[in-house]
Amino acid sequence: MSRINQQLLLPGGRLLGYDEYGAPDGNPIFYFHGSPSTRLEWRLFGGEALANKLKVRVIVPDRPGLGRSEFQPGRRIGDWPDDVQALADQLKLARFSILGYSGGGPYAAACALKIPERLTRVGIVSGTAPFDEPGLTAGINPTNLRFIQLARTKPWLSRLTLRLMGLMARFTPRQFIEGAIATLPVPDEAVLARPDFRQGFVAMIRETLLAGPRGAQWDTALMVSPWDFRPQDIQLAVYLWHGEKDGNAPLAMGRFMADAIPNSQVHFYPDEGHLSLISKYIEEILNVLFA
Repeated sequence: MSRINQQLLLPGGRLLGYDEYGAPDGNPIFYFHGSPSTRLEWRLFGGEALANKLKVRVIVPDRPGLGRSEFQPGRRIGDWPDDVQALADQLKLARFSILGYSGGGPYAAACALKIPERLTRVGIVSGTAPFDEPGLTAGINPTNLRFIQLARTKPWLSRLTLRLMGLMARFTPRQFIEGAIATLPVPDEAVLARPDFRQGFVAMIRETLLAGPRGAQWDTALMVSPWDFRPQDIQLAVYLWHGEKDGNAPLAMGRFMADAIPNSQVHFYPDEGHLSLISKYIEEILNVLFA
Protein backbone atom coordinates (compact mmCIF):
# COMPACT_ATOMS: atom_id res chain seq x y z
CA MET A 1 0.00 0.00 0.00
CA SER A 2 1.35 3.41 -0.96
CA ARG A 3 2.13 5.80 1.87
CA ILE A 4 2.28 9.28 0.38
CA ASN A 5 2.94 12.86 1.51
CA GLN A 6 4.97 11.82 4.54
CA GLN A 7 7.46 14.14 6.24
CA LEU A 8 10.45 13.47 8.47
CA LEU A 9 11.80 16.04 10.91
CA LEU A 10 15.57 15.88 10.40
CA PRO A 11 18.04 16.36 13.28
CA GLY A 12 18.65 20.00 12.28
CA GLY A 13 14.93 20.79 12.33
CA ARG A 14 14.32 20.71 8.57
CA LEU A 15 11.39 18.73 7.10
CA LEU A 16 12.04 16.08 4.46
CA GLY A 17 9.08 14.98 2.34
CA TYR A 18 8.83 11.46 0.92
CA ASP A 19 6.49 8.79 -0.45
CA GLU A 20 6.62 5.02 -0.11
CA TYR A 21 5.28 2.36 -2.46
CA GLY A 22 5.02 -1.42 -2.45
CA ALA A 23 5.53 -3.98 0.27
CA PRO A 24 6.67 -2.63 3.66
CA ASP A 25 8.77 -5.79 4.09
CA GLY A 26 10.07 -5.78 0.50
CA ASN A 27 13.61 -5.15 -0.64
CA PRO A 28 14.12 -1.40 -0.09
CA ILE A 29 15.24 0.98 -2.81
CA PHE A 30 15.49 4.76 -2.76
CA TYR A 31 14.51 6.49 -6.01
CA PHE A 32 16.11 9.90 -6.65
CA HIS A 33 14.07 12.11 -9.00
CA GLY A 34 15.40 14.37 -11.75
CA SER A 35 15.87 18.14 -11.75
CA PRO A 36 13.69 20.08 -11.43
CA SER A 37 11.25 17.44 -10.28
CA THR A 38 9.80 15.83 -7.19
CA ARG A 39 8.83 12.53 -5.61
CA LEU A 40 5.74 12.29 -7.86
CA GLU A 41 8.08 11.35 -10.69
CA TRP A 42 8.09 7.72 -9.56
CA ARG A 43 4.41 7.49 -10.49
CA LEU A 44 5.31 8.21 -14.12
CA PHE A 45 7.64 5.25 -14.44
CA GLY A 46 6.70 2.62 -11.88
CA GLY A 47 4.11 3.56 -9.31
CA GLU A 48 2.43 1.28 -6.84
CA ALA A 49 1.63 -1.44 -9.35
CA LEU A 50 5.26 -2.15 -10.29
CA ALA A 51 6.47 -1.98 -6.69
CA ASN A 52 3.89 -4.57 -5.70
CA LYS A 53 4.58 -6.77 -8.71
CA LEU A 54 8.30 -6.96 -7.86
CA LYS A 55 7.62 -7.12 -4.10
CA VAL A 56 9.93 -4.18 -3.42
CA ARG A 57 9.67 -1.17 -1.13
CA VAL A 58 10.29 2.05 -3.05
CA ILE A 59 11.11 5.18 -1.02
CA VAL A 60 11.03 8.45 -2.94
CA PRO A 61 12.26 11.57 -1.10
CA ASP A 62 11.95 15.16 -2.28
CA ARG A 63 15.26 16.99 -2.31
CA PRO A 64 15.42 20.19 -0.21
CA GLY A 65 13.25 23.02 -1.53
CA LEU A 66 11.25 20.72 -3.83
CA GLY A 67 7.78 19.35 -3.18
CA ARG A 68 7.31 18.87 0.55
CA SER A 69 10.96 19.14 1.61
CA GLU A 70 12.07 22.40 3.17
CA PHE A 71 14.78 24.49 1.56
CA GLN A 72 18.35 23.98 2.79
CA PRO A 73 20.41 27.17 2.35
CA GLY A 74 23.84 26.65 0.85
CA ARG A 75 23.45 22.92 0.27
CA ARG A 76 25.68 20.97 -2.08
CA ILE A 77 25.19 17.64 -3.82
CA GLY A 78 27.49 16.00 -1.29
CA ASP A 79 25.14 16.94 1.58
CA TRP A 80 22.37 14.66 0.29
CA PRO A 81 23.73 11.37 1.73
CA ASP A 82 23.14 12.76 5.24
CA ASP A 83 19.43 13.21 4.51
CA VAL A 84 19.26 9.75 2.96
CA GLN A 85 20.86 8.15 6.01
CA ALA A 86 18.52 10.01 8.36
CA LEU A 87 15.49 8.77 6.43
CA ALA A 88 16.86 5.21 6.27
CA ASP A 89 17.45 5.27 10.02
CA GLN A 90 13.90 6.50 10.63
CA LEU A 91 12.60 3.62 8.49
CA LYS A 92 14.93 1.18 10.26
CA LEU A 93 16.76 0.22 7.07
CA ALA A 94 20.34 -0.87 7.66
CA ARG A 95 21.06 -1.35 3.95
CA PHE A 96 19.22 -0.45 0.76
CA SER A 97 19.63 0.07 -2.98
CA ILE A 98 19.53 3.39 -4.85
CA LEU A 99 18.30 4.35 -8.31
CA GLY A 100 18.96 7.88 -9.57
CA TYR A 101 17.31 9.22 -12.71
CA SER A 102 18.51 12.16 -14.83
CA GLY A 103 19.46 15.00 -12.43
CA GLY A 104 19.12 12.48 -9.59
CA GLY A 105 22.14 10.66 -11.00
CA PRO A 106 24.73 12.92 -9.31
CA TYR A 107 23.01 12.32 -5.97
CA ALA A 108 23.15 8.56 -6.46
CA ALA A 109 26.86 8.92 -7.28
CA ALA A 110 27.43 11.01 -4.15
CA CYS A 111 25.81 8.29 -2.02
CA ALA A 112 27.92 5.60 -3.69
CA LEU A 113 31.00 7.59 -2.69
CA LYS A 114 30.04 8.69 0.81
CA ILE A 115 27.87 5.89 2.28
CA PRO A 116 28.89 2.70 0.43
CA GLU A 117 28.54 0.63 3.60
CA ARG A 118 24.78 1.31 3.61
CA LEU A 119 24.20 0.36 -0.02
CA THR A 120 23.53 -2.98 -1.67
CA ARG A 121 23.43 -1.76 -5.29
CA VAL A 122 23.44 1.61 -7.06
CA GLY A 123 21.96 2.39 -10.47
CA ILE A 124 21.82 5.54 -12.58
CA VAL A 125 19.44 5.92 -15.54
CA SER A 126 19.95 8.70 -18.09
CA GLY A 127 22.15 10.45 -15.55
CA THR A 128 23.77 13.83 -16.00
CA ALA A 129 27.54 14.25 -15.80
CA PRO A 130 29.54 17.33 -14.73
CA PHE A 131 28.53 20.18 -17.04
CA ASP A 132 31.96 21.77 -16.77
CA GLU A 133 33.63 18.83 -18.51
CA PRO A 134 34.47 19.83 -22.12
CA GLY A 135 32.07 18.69 -24.83
CA LEU A 136 29.45 17.01 -22.66
CA THR A 137 26.66 19.55 -23.23
CA ALA A 138 26.95 19.79 -27.02
CA GLY A 139 24.07 17.37 -27.61
CA ILE A 140 21.55 19.12 -25.35
CA ASN A 141 18.68 20.90 -27.05
CA PRO A 142 19.72 24.59 -27.14
CA THR A 143 16.45 25.78 -25.59
CA ASN A 144 16.78 23.35 -22.69
CA LEU A 145 20.46 24.18 -22.21
CA ARG A 146 19.76 27.91 -21.95
CA PHE A 147 16.99 27.23 -19.45
CA ILE A 148 19.04 25.08 -17.11
CA GLN A 149 22.17 27.26 -17.32
CA LEU A 150 20.15 30.28 -16.17
CA ALA A 151 19.90 28.62 -12.76
CA ARG A 152 23.61 29.23 -12.28
CA THR A 153 24.29 32.35 -14.35
CA LYS A 154 21.14 34.39 -13.63
CA PRO A 155 19.33 32.90 -10.63
CA TRP A 156 16.69 35.65 -10.53
CA LEU A 157 15.76 35.06 -14.17
CA SER A 158 15.72 31.31 -13.60
CA ARG A 159 13.30 31.70 -10.70
CA LEU A 160 11.07 33.95 -12.82
CA THR A 161 11.11 31.43 -15.68
CA LEU A 162 10.28 28.59 -13.29
CA ARG A 163 7.43 30.58 -11.79
CA LEU A 164 6.00 31.18 -15.28
CA MET A 165 6.44 27.49 -16.07
CA GLY A 166 4.46 26.63 -12.94
CA LEU A 167 1.67 29.00 -13.96
CA MET A 168 1.51 27.39 -17.40
CA ALA A 169 1.35 23.92 -15.86
CA ARG A 170 -1.51 25.06 -13.65
CA PHE A 171 -3.60 27.18 -16.04
CA THR A 172 -2.60 26.18 -19.60
CA PRO A 173 -1.35 22.58 -19.29
CA ARG A 174 -1.96 21.79 -22.98
CA GLN A 175 0.35 24.59 -24.13
CA PHE A 176 2.87 23.64 -21.47
CA ILE A 177 3.03 20.04 -22.73
CA GLU A 178 3.22 21.13 -26.36
CA GLY A 179 6.19 23.34 -25.51
CA ALA A 180 7.91 20.45 -23.76
CA ILE A 181 7.33 18.07 -26.69
CA ALA A 182 8.88 20.56 -29.10
CA THR A 183 12.28 20.12 -27.43
CA LEU A 184 12.27 16.31 -27.33
CA PRO A 185 13.65 13.63 -29.67
CA VAL A 186 11.16 11.28 -31.33
CA PRO A 187 11.36 8.43 -28.75
CA ASP A 188 10.46 10.84 -25.96
CA GLU A 189 7.71 12.57 -27.93
CA ALA A 190 5.83 9.27 -28.00
CA VAL A 191 6.02 8.97 -24.20
CA LEU A 192 4.83 12.51 -23.51
CA ALA A 193 2.01 12.08 -26.03
CA ARG A 194 0.33 9.53 -23.74
CA PRO A 195 -2.62 11.15 -21.88
CA ASP A 196 -1.78 9.41 -18.59
CA PHE A 197 1.84 10.52 -18.78
CA ARG A 198 0.85 14.08 -19.63
CA GLN A 199 -1.45 14.28 -16.64
CA GLY A 200 1.21 12.89 -14.29
CA PHE A 201 3.91 15.13 -15.74
CA VAL A 202 1.84 18.28 -15.18
CA ALA A 203 1.04 17.22 -11.61
CA MET A 204 4.75 16.59 -10.99
CA ILE A 205 5.72 20.08 -12.15
CA ARG A 206 3.03 21.67 -10.01
CA GLU A 207 4.28 19.77 -6.98
CA THR A 208 7.89 20.70 -7.77
CA LEU A 209 7.03 24.38 -7.41
CA LEU A 210 4.70 23.93 -4.45
CA ALA A 211 6.80 26.22 -2.22
CA GLY A 212 7.92 28.53 -5.02
CA PRO A 213 10.80 28.43 -7.52
CA ARG A 214 13.78 28.86 -5.17
CA GLY A 215 14.30 25.14 -4.53
CA ALA A 216 14.02 24.18 -8.20
CA GLN A 217 16.46 26.92 -9.21
CA TRP A 218 19.01 25.85 -6.60
CA ASP A 219 18.68 22.17 -7.45
CA THR A 220 19.23 22.88 -11.14
CA ALA A 221 22.16 25.20 -10.39
CA LEU A 222 23.88 22.42 -8.43
CA MET A 223 23.49 20.07 -11.38
CA VAL A 224 25.17 22.46 -13.85
CA SER A 225 27.82 23.80 -11.44
CA PRO A 226 31.10 22.01 -10.66
CA TRP A 227 30.29 19.10 -8.38
CA ASP A 228 31.75 18.94 -4.87
CA PHE A 229 33.02 15.36 -5.37
CA ARG A 230 34.72 13.29 -8.06
CA PRO A 231 33.01 10.28 -9.69
CA GLN A 232 36.52 8.88 -10.20
CA ASP A 233 36.77 8.34 -6.43
CA ILE A 234 33.77 5.98 -6.24
CA GLN A 235 34.82 2.44 -5.39
CA LEU A 236 31.38 0.83 -5.22
CA ALA A 237 30.04 -0.86 -8.36
CA VAL A 238 27.55 1.38 -10.17
CA TYR A 239 25.13 0.23 -12.90
CA LEU A 240 24.47 2.72 -15.69
CA TRP A 241 21.71 2.79 -18.33
CA HIS A 242 21.71 5.42 -21.08
CA GLY A 243 19.81 6.08 -24.31
CA GLU A 244 21.90 7.06 -27.31
CA LYS A 245 19.18 9.48 -28.52
CA ASP A 246 18.98 11.29 -25.18
CA GLY A 247 18.63 15.05 -25.74
CA ASN A 248 18.65 16.04 -22.04
CA ALA A 249 21.66 14.05 -20.81
CA PRO A 250 23.49 13.32 -24.09
CA LEU A 251 25.31 10.09 -24.85
CA ALA A 252 28.61 11.85 -24.12
CA MET A 253 27.51 12.20 -20.49
CA GLY A 254 26.75 8.50 -20.21
CA ARG A 255 30.12 7.62 -21.68
CA PHE A 256 31.91 10.06 -19.38
CA MET A 257 30.35 8.55 -16.25
CA ALA A 258 31.03 5.01 -17.47
CA ASP A 259 34.71 5.90 -17.93
CA ALA A 260 34.97 7.94 -14.73
CA ILE A 261 33.50 5.42 -12.26
CA PRO A 262 36.09 2.64 -11.90
CA ASN A 263 33.60 -0.20 -11.28
CA SER A 264 30.78 0.84 -13.59
CA GLN A 265 28.68 -1.51 -15.68
CA VAL A 266 27.00 0.36 -18.53
CA HIS A 267 24.16 -0.49 -20.91
CA PHE A 268 23.57 1.77 -23.94
CA TYR A 269 20.30 1.71 -25.89
CA PRO A 270 20.64 2.92 -29.51
CA ASP A 271 16.97 3.82 -30.07
CA GLU A 272 16.01 5.31 -26.70
CA GLY A 273 15.84 8.84 -25.36
CA HIS A 274 15.61 10.44 -21.92
CA LEU A 275 12.04 9.46 -21.06
CA SER A 276 11.60 6.42 -23.26
CA LEU A 277 14.44 4.40 -21.73
CA ILE A 278 13.19 4.39 -18.17
CA SER A 279 9.56 4.16 -19.29
CA LYS A 280 10.21 0.95 -21.23
CA TYR A 281 12.90 -0.69 -19.11
CA ILE A 282 12.20 0.25 -15.49
CA GLU A 283 11.21 -3.32 -14.57
CA GLU A 284 14.36 -4.75 -16.14
CA ILE A 285 16.46 -2.12 -14.35
CA LEU A 286 14.96 -2.89 -10.95
CA ASN A 287 15.49 -6.61 -11.51
CA VAL A 288 19.20 -5.96 -12.08
CA LEU A 289 19.43 -3.93 -8.86
CA PHE A 290 17.81 -6.75 -6.90
CA ALA A 291 19.52 -9.67 -8.63
